[in-house]
Amino acid sequence: MLITSTCDLCDVHKNSSDDTFRVLPPVFQHYGKRLRFAGPVSTVRCFEDNSLVKAALDSSGVVITAQGQQGRVLVVDGGASLRRALVGGNLAATAVKNGWAGIVVNGCVRDVAELNQADLGLRALGLHPMPTSKRGEGEADVPIQIQGVWVRPGDWLVADEDGVVLVSTI
Repeated sequence: MLITSTCDLCDVHKNSSDDTFRVLPPVFQHYGKRLRFAGPVSTVRCFEDNSLVKAALDSSGVVITAQGQQGRVLVVDGGASLRRALVGGNLAATAVKNGWAGIVVNGCVRDVAELNQADLGLRALGLHPMPTSKRGEGEADVPIQIQGVWVRPGDWLVADEDGVVLVSTI
């Protein structure tokens, strides 16, 4: 998929009555070097335990699509917790090394100076210096709900300065 603006996508889909086009609410803060990013979605659901986030980002973020090589976007449902950070500088560096295009966290991140230097798109609810526990709990590559919006593995996520949208089919 060519990265197009979220506004252009909203103009095209403004009369859509099905669930193939969705917009995340404007509650996410921008971190990372990339203001614009897009890619097929992988998901993790976890609560104050980033074991599965680390496992996902330790894997290759690159997939081959009809448009060629593409970095994936990891969408993390952290239960909107504001008590622990699910992604920090080390995980961001790992994501960059493994070809991920971006990460969206329904929760907090930390190490903002490192995050802002990472060549990665990153959205999160906010910052918190406390790390997570490591219990190995959660689920990967399952449908999740972020701020009331369904996100499914394989959806395409497009993010830019104006917002974050999801498209079920390309």
